[in-house]
Amino acid sequence: MNSTKQEKAETGDLQSLLAQIGAGLDEYLKFEHADAWANREHWQSRLDMPLPEEGVGIDAVTRELVETVIPNGSPVPRPGFTSYITTSATTASTLATTAANIASPQRYLLTAFNFIEEMSLDWLAQLFGLDGMKGVYSSGGSVANLVALGAARQSAFEKLGRDPARDGVDRAVRVYASAECHHTIQRSGGVLGIGRRAIKPIACDDQGRMRVDALRAAIENDLQDDILPMAIVANAGTTNTGAIDPLESIAQIAREFDIWLHVDGAYGLPGVLDERLAHLYRGLEMVDSIIVDPHKWLGASVGVAATFVRDRDLLERAFTQEPSDYLQGSIEQSGEIDASIEHSLDSLGIPYFDYGVELSAPCRGIVVWALIREIGAAGMRARVRRHNDMARELAQFCKRHPKLELLLEPTLSVCCFRYVAPQVGDLDRFNQRLHRRLVRENVYMPSTTRVNGQLALRPCFIGALAEKPQVDGLLQAVLRTGDALAAEQASAGNRCYDRPEAACQDVSNG
Repeated sequence: MNSTKQEKAETGDLQSLLAQIGAGLDEYLKFEHADAWANREHWQSRLDMPLPEEGVGIDAVTRELVETVIPNGSPVPRPGFTSYITTSATTASTLATTAANIASPQRYLLTAFNFIEEMSLDWLAQLFGLDGMKGVYSSGGSVANLVALGAARQSAFEKLGRDPARDGVDRAVRVYASAECHHTIQRSGGVLGIGRRAIKPIACDDQGRMRVDALRAAIENDLQDDILPMAIVANAGTTNTGAIDPLESIAQIAREFDIWLHVDGAYGLPGVLDERLAHLYRGLEMVDSIIVDPHKWLGASVGVAATFVRDRDLLERAFTQEPSDYLQGSIEQSGEIDASIEHSLDSLGIPYFDYGVELSAPCRGIVVWALIREIGAAGMRARVRRHNDMARELAQFCKRHPKLELLLEPTLSVCCFRYVAPQVGDLDRFNQRLHRRLVRENVYMPSTTRVNGQLALRPCFIGALAEKPQVDGLLQAVLRTGDALAAEQASAGNRCYDRPEAACQDVSNG
């Protein structure tokens, strides 16, 4: 194949090829296929091959995607998937991502994409009531929390006349985080050089909310030991149960001790759009930083998170890079858009590369822009309220049904409950078996967690495809599966269910 044909084969006809991919995805979204693992020998045998010396061309690649790869994709997009706090991209997100992949491979330069990057951040701030805050996108909550705590580190040490980004840290610090905080907070401590052990877990009440009295005591003890309080991390919707910490009381303590207050709202910040819950978010006006993941509740493709801070210049001091001749040296970078600009390459645009840890980065704002443009703020509010209603309806049913037990009143769209019956014995082990059998049916797929030491089934409703009829479907599936397992256990004479796992065969197959 000569170079001209090879180039054509690699480029292809986007309109035709994307139409084929779109048809394959539409077929996938009917959800009539089995789980990928059920057919693994077939697709693995077709895909498993040595490094190709010669290419097959773009048409063959497209066929393989449509015929072999897409049909054996993830269960995450299924409407009944409620396990992890992630979901598949909506159509608007998919279209925007595709457009950016071709028309703007990077988020920089004076283009429509760079303009929308900033405007979409401002839209999010307005949507969630983050008045006066500016943001930066990153790949997910892990990096978003890291960026926020990097700003907190910068702020704490600058008050002492030190630049930690340039010179490092020279003393022990403390970050006070709810015991229910996401484990990425500990990892941020390691990456930022303050150490994972600098993250001090603060006890929670039986509802999973940070105890303000325990927070105050921890701060006062550390001050006596000459440990520098660097930040407080509160939750606006925990991953486990959706609990919201007492933000206003925590913010008052942060102000009293002059400590940076960060709020992890990766999942739960959109809950503020439900007017019935807005009072739980009082205190956001006093936070120094907050994160949200549009790839969770808002329906963005995975890889879109946002960090908001009161002072974005602080981010620049915390994450700035040394100038590079091939980047900054090749443009007329004045810091402002002025009359000298004649080409999009005359400026890098807003320098997001100095506000976080990524230099190369996709245009994420275009995805958020598309999501909001499609359904508006009203549509987002309706989605959040619908999902919260689904958790509440499930909870009310559990309260009425003798074979179900609600383990925690839902705050947001997470509901924690379990199957109970006198004859099942170890409820934790029984519900674990129930859960595995339920998941393997490939229709309703919650996760599990622990609530005050008890294992719970934990559906989290966030997907755009999550509709109220799925609550009935999930409940029927749990009751049917639980009843079947209980009957199997009774017929087996309890010979296996109260003994160690390795001691007998699992007669439930689940």
